[in-house]
Amino acid sequence: MYSKEVTVMNASGLHARPASNLVQFCAKYPCKLTMTGGRSPVDLKSIFAVLSAAVKAGTTVTITGDGADEQQAVEEVCRFIEQLEG
Repeated sequence: MYSKEVTVMNASGLHARPASNLVQFCAKYPCKLTMTGGRSPVDLKSIFAVLSAAVKAGTTVTITGDGADEQQAVEEVCRFIEQLEG
């Protein structure tokens, strides 16, 4: 298991479009990917889970990977989140 913190900088947080883009990006990794930010971990491959997290701009979240490619996946997902645009 590998984890890393990242701050959501997108002005609108993880609303519909950025959340959808994030879920599509995460789908290419075979490992389990979750995000924790004050609530229970949410599955980053589920649009409903990501939207229900209601992550706002400036929120620091923890991305966790569990599986064969976990470290690479977590690093790339964190970079993706840092670069998200609304």
